[in-house]
Amino acid sequence: MTQIESATTLNGSTERGPALTPELLARFREAFAANPTHRVAQNAVTQVTVDDVALNRAIVTATDHTFSHRLDEWSVTNQKRSGRCWMFAGLNLLRVGAMKKLGLKSFEFSPNYLMFWDKIERANYFLEAIIETAERDVGDRTVSYLLNRPAEDGGQWNMFVNLVKKHGLVPKSLMPETESSSNTTRMNSILRRKLREGAKTLRDQHAAGASLEALRAIKEEILAVIYRILSIHLGTPPERFTWQWTDQEKEFHREVELTPRAFAAKYVDLPIDEYVCLVNDPRPTSSYGQTYTVQYLGNVVSGGMVIYLNVDMALIKRIAQQTIEDGEPVWFGCDVGKMMRRDLGIWDKDLYDYESLYQTTFSLNKADRLMYGETQMTHAMLFTGVDIVDGKARRWRVENSWGEEGGQKGFYTMNDTWFDEYTFEIAARKSYLSPELQAALDQKPIVLPAWDPMGALAW
Repeated sequence: MTQIESATTLNGSTERGPALTPELLARFREAFAANPTHRVAQNAVTQVTVDDVALNRAIVTATDHTFSHRLDEWSVTNQKRSGRCWMFAGLNLLRVGAMKKLGLKSFEFSPNYLMFWDKIERANYFLEAIIETAERDVGDRTVSYLLNRPAEDGGQWNMFVNLVKKHGLVPKSLMPETESSSNTTRMNSILRRKLREGAKTLRDQHAAGASLEALRAIKEEILAVIYRILSIHLGTPPERFTWQWTDQEKEFHREVELTPRAFAAKYVDLPIDEYVCLVNDPRPTSSYGQTYTVQYLGNVVSGGMVIYLNVDMALIKRIAQQTIEDGEPVWFGCDVGKMMRRDLGIWDKDLYDYESLYQTTFSLNKADRLMYGETQMTHAMLFTGVDIVDGKARRWRVENSWGEEGGQKGFYTMNDTWFDEYTFEIAARKSYLSPELQAALDQKPIVLPAWDPMGALAW
């Protein structure tokens, strides 16, 4: 017997449960046809999208796009057909202070520059992981996980910090977008192909008895090819440059022979080393006040680990609100596609009344959705405003990186009900935490497996 044929059920039988019979299917069909509400729903949904039918008009009309505290006076950016939201959100956070220092109303750091370094660093990180796991069978769950995602676009806050600290930043004009940076699908497929080929080479050489030194030499040869591919697709990152501009007061400025790290040191005014990642993971297996990391989640081998401090949602909201009141936007990660209307620019947990449409309930809570694969962090953006009534936030203004087509010229409104259900993390200054939670950051983090949902990347 094959493995599938010999599989047993819960009661020990080798037979599978009852099949769908014609009689059962007939009952389903008759029940559907007998209910006029079902027929009306079918008529509607077969003509227009289900979200148009289920849209809760009361939520739409009750959602005001005004805020008691609003920071943004700039236009949104556009990541286009790439998964760089985490990077765009980080750069958008840093550009606020840079615009003030430069005396400009509009300014962007180069996402393409940072993407180049993320790709080559992540290739090195992946190949090192392959060397580390070379003793394991190729079908091992961790090895399979690594091979499934060797050239991802997505990332996390700590990964963004690693890149800025090691490689610095440059203005967008010094390394502008290319076709491949704005549409990464083809480039990534080529990178995956080469990296998987490299993984096989390293594993084969390890099996043949190659030393660690020899494996690292092979790794360098693979990375040389990856660098070449990236340079062809994205351009070559500048090592030194002259930067000149005219500020809002019509005063001309010129900076000569800057390095990217020097440029970042001069024009980034936020102490990014002091920021920590706060997450809300309400699963019974997770504890508030505990730090976590995820195996093989990272991009720079010599960089900082991705570390989360798990806290309750009330604290995350309180710190986000206080940060905005203090004049600083907030980087955050969420499950962006849930209960969202892109053209209206609204998130609300009750935005779509699917329960009435389908005459059923959707009962999973946030912890259940994490455990059963129904939710995870998928996107990163900035909070740039909050509407406060009697000291509490009731809605949040969000700067997205999808261009100006959706929402209010690219800015969205998140009602507070949605924040609780679908927001997972923020990057916050350590000083906003209590002494007890600051001390908790010094503990050794619990290591979650590579496939844990808290290791999801923001796209």
